[in-house]
Amino acid sequence: MSSDYDYLSTDQLNDRIAILEDNIRQLIEQAAAASGEQNESRIADRINQQNDELDRLIKIRESRQKK
Repeated sequence: MSSDYDYLSTDQLNDRIAILEDNIRQLIEQAAAASGEQNESRIADRINQQNDELDRLIKIRESRQKK
């Protein structure tokens, strides 16, 4: 599995995963406080993007741990 994240060390990968998890937590808090359909939709899109990136990084980390 080739990725833009292959150059990251395991520590950097773990740091990026932690950042994404924090970003997602903050976005969920924003979504809970957001008013207006447009704001909620924008935040939901951002949460989905962050979750997709998080999933990719976790898969990379898991594949490294199996080696």
